[in-house]
Amino acid sequence: MALRVGCKKRRRLSMTSLIDVIFLLLLFFMLSSTFSRFGSVDLMAANAGSGRSDETRPVFLKLAPTQMSLNGEALALEGLGMRLDALRAQRQGTPHQLLLSLSGAVTSQRLVDVLAVLRRQPDLAVTVVE
Repeated sequence: MALRVGCKKRRRLSMTSLIDVIFLLLLFFMLSSTFSRFGSVDLMAANAGSGRSDETRPVFLKLAPTQMSLNGEALALEGLGMRLDALRAQRQGTPHQLLLSLSGAVTSQRLVDVLAVLRRQPDLAVTVVE
């Protein structure tokens, strides 16, 4: 009497499903990066010892996590553009320098929001100071 012992043969692993998943992930990330909007923020660090004349007095913007002040006057983000326009009118349209000081733990999103408003101002040189 002969016994037949059945050995199960192992199936070969299929790489097709793994390749399909990787391809779909690659396609998803490529499409999502294509439709996202990229923007750049220009920053200029302050240099020590740069003297200014009296007619080009800089404007000082202090940015804190919950508030901001322009030349010592508290204001909201929505009023920043109008206040800078008023300062430009007082200076007869001359270009001006803005010193931006960050105090506390200001988030990068808040800084980018303020810089986006400042970018819309013509002839405004923004310098981030410590």
